[in-house]
Parts: sequence; structure tokens; C-alpha cells
Amino acid sequence: MHEQPSPTHQPLYQQVYRMLLDRLASGDWSPGELLPSETALAQLYGVSQGTIRKALDTMAAERLVVRHQGRGTEVAKHDSERSLFQFWHLYDEDGSRRIPSSKVLECVRTTARAGEARQLNLRRGAPVVRIRRCRYIDSRARIVERITLPAERFPGIESHGKALPNTLYALYQKQYRVTIQTAIEKLRAVKADQNDAESLGIEPTTPLLEIERVALDLEDEPVELRVSRCETNQIHYKNILD
Repeated sequence: MHEQPSPTHQPLYQQVYRMLLDRLASGDWSPGELLPSETALAQLYGVSQGTIRKALDTMAAERLVVRHQGRGTEVAKHDSERSLFQFWHLYDEDGSRRIPSSKVLECVRTTARAGEARQLNLRRGAPVVRIRRCRYIDSRARIVERITLPAERFPGIESHGKALPNTLYALYQKQYRVTIQTAIEKLRAVKADQNDAESLGIEPTTPLLEIERVALDLEDEPVELRVSRCETNQIHYKNILD
């Protein structure tokens, strides 16, 4: 049986938040599952219902759970809309978001290079799965992505091959119980190399926007390294800070 430690330090709601987060990370509650009621959780952790409510509100603000009036609190799912729009920052010139489609070019199990190992907290040469794909907007290739995953966290994912779904974060959560909570991005301008040029139908050395993203799970462990090279002739990167 899962033992429930009692929170002992202030602020109390943050301690409860951390305990609930640990339950999500351990898979005690599955995506789409309703959590116990606020009253039941308050009894379970020996705190007030208000403390539970504040902890759940914090989780809702971080999109880890979804609050339903009259129905309860549900563990958030990485469905297509959330996967795309929580982490998708590319817009048309008119300001509208466009849903991209994807074509997987390669999905192979290999070993980590030094940079990949450093970013993913792995030893150099550790087994990884490397995915290369193009993303399309209005049937035109706009983005080349190179994705590296620790093979230990995603056993057998390479068996999907070119049939990997468009929204990978939903697959991570559903099949591997890995929920992406946040991501760290770095942006820079680069020139297209020969592979970029062939994939995007552009000239070599064409300016591209490179977005390097390290995605973190519920325990703040890096679980994905993604390098996206974007042709920005008619799209741009926009991040709304609030």
C-alpha cells in the first residue's frame, strides 16, 4: 500500500503539492483519471480542505490537472491540442497558429553523442533513440526536427518507425507514463546544411531559426532533446509571457 507522509513544514500547500506531484510521477493516477475529492484528500494528508484546494489550483495553473465544476479534478492528458499548443510557438504572419503535420524520416536506436549525453544527463555512449522528421504547414515542409530520447525511458519506441504519431508528448504519456511538464528552449540563427536544404526544399546556407528544447518530466528530469530548424519566410516565433 502507498504510504502517505504527513506534511510538516510551511507553506503547507506546497508540501501537499509536492506529494500530489510525486503521486502523478509514480503513476498512481493515470491521465484522464479523476482524483479523490478534496475532502478525501484532506483526510488522507491530514490538512484542511482549503490547503488541498490551493495545492490543486497550483497544479491546474501548471496544466497538470483539469478542474471540472461539479465533477472533480482530472489528471491532465497530453491530447493533440495540449501537446501542440502548450509548446508550439510558431505563428503565421497574421498572428494565427497553424497546426503542423509530420513525416518521420528516420527513427533508430543508437548511442548518445557527448552533447546529447550532457543535455539528457546520460553517460556518453548510453543507448538513445534518435528521430528525424519534417513538419509541414499547408503541405509545405517548414521545419526539420532532430529528437533524441533516452532509450531506457522509452523502451521499444523505435519499433514505431515511421509510424510515430504527430503529437509525441501524448505517446510519451500514454505508453511510457512520461508526462512533459515544462521545457527549456534556446534560440539562435543558423544556416541550412545540406540535409536541411534537401528536406525543406531550400538552398544550402539559407538562414534558419534553430530552437533547441530540453523537455523535463514531472520530476524535472530531462527526457527529450529536440532541435528544430525552421524556415521562417512566412512564419515567426512568438512567446506570450504572463
